[in-house]
Amino acid sequence: MRIGLDMMGGDFAPTEAVKGVKLYLDTVASDVHLVLIGDEQQLTPLLADAQLDQSKYSVVHSSQVIGMNEHPTKALKEKPQASISIGFHLLKNEKVDAFISAGNTGAMMVGTYYSIKGIEGVQRPTISTLVPREDGSYGVLLDVGINADCKPENLAQFAILGSLYSQNILNVPNPKVGLLNIGEEEGKGNLLAQATYPLLKENKQINFVGNIEGRDIFSNKADVIVCEGFTGNIILKMAESIHEITHRRGINDEYISKFDSETYGGTPVLGVSKPVIIGHGISQALAFKNMILLAQQMLQSKLLEKITASFSTKEA
Repeated sequence: MRIGLDMMGGDFAPTEAVKGVKLYLDTVASDVHLVLIGDEQQLTPLLADAQLDQSKYSVVHSSQVIGMNEHPTKALKEKPQASISIGFHLLKNEKVDAFISAGNTGAMMVGTYYSIKGIEGVQRPTISTLVPREDGSYGVLLDVGINADCKPENLAQFAILGSLYSQNILNVPNPKVGLLNIGEEEGKGNLLAQATYPLLKENKQINFVGNIEGRDIFSNKADVIVCEGFTGNIILKMAESIHEITHRRGINDEYISKFDSETYGGTPVLGVSKPVIIGHGISQALAFKNMILLAQQMLQSKLLEKITASFSTKEA
C-alpha cells in the first residue's frame, strides 16, 4: 500500500507535513509506504531531524509549487514539476494508491477531474465533512462546496455515497439518511428539496428517515445529511467559526474542540476511482497524520470498490 503525500501543500509546509508523517509512523502500525513529494533540499534536513524509519518512506523530488492563490488549470498546465502535478501523475500511473494534499484546493479538484476516472454511474463527485455529535460519534454532511447547484438526482447519489462512507469508514451498520430542509414534513422546502424527497424515499439502497432541520445537524437523528454544496459550505464555515470564537475567548470544551479541522484532517473526493484527499490549507501535524490514516482506511475497507459495485448493480 503506497500513499502519496504532497509535502509542499499548505500554509505550514513542509515542516508540519514532516511532523505529521512522524506522528503517523510513530503511532500507527501498518504496512503503508509513504511517498513524500517535495523539494528535496527542504525535506532532507527535516526528515533527518525527525529520525524516521527510512524503510517506511521514499522521496520524489518536485522543483515547483502551486501557490494557494494561483489559477488551478493554468498552474497545473504550466507547472508539471509541481508537487500536486507529480502526485496526480503518480496516482494516474499506479505508482501510488492514494494521494493527499493540503495545497491549492482548486488544483486538487482540477487534477482529480482530469487525471482520474470517475466511477461509472456517478454524475458528480462530491466532498463531505464529518459532523461531531455530543455522544462522541460523527455524522457526515455532503456536499460541502464543490457542487453549489444541484439536481435532485445529484442529491440522491450523494445519499448513496455518504451512506457507503459512513458504513465503511465510520463503521455505522445501517446509516440513517436525512435531507436537510426547513421543516420535517414531506413537501416542505424549495423546489430542489421537494423534488429530492421522493427520490430518497423510494431508494432501497439507503435508510432514509425524512427531512431534518438545522437544529438536528449535530444530533443523532441522521448519520448522513444531504444538501447542495452552497448550503453545506455555509454550515461548514459556520461550524469552523464557532471553534475559532471559543478558542479566541479561551473557552475549553471537549465537544467544541472536535470542530477543529485538525481532528479529522481532510475530506475525500467521493465518486472517483482512486482515493484523493484534500486537506485544509492551515493543516498541521495532527491533520496530516489523520489524512494519511483516512487514506489507509479507504484502501483497507475497499470503499471505492464498494461504491463502484453499488452504482453498477443498480442505477442510482
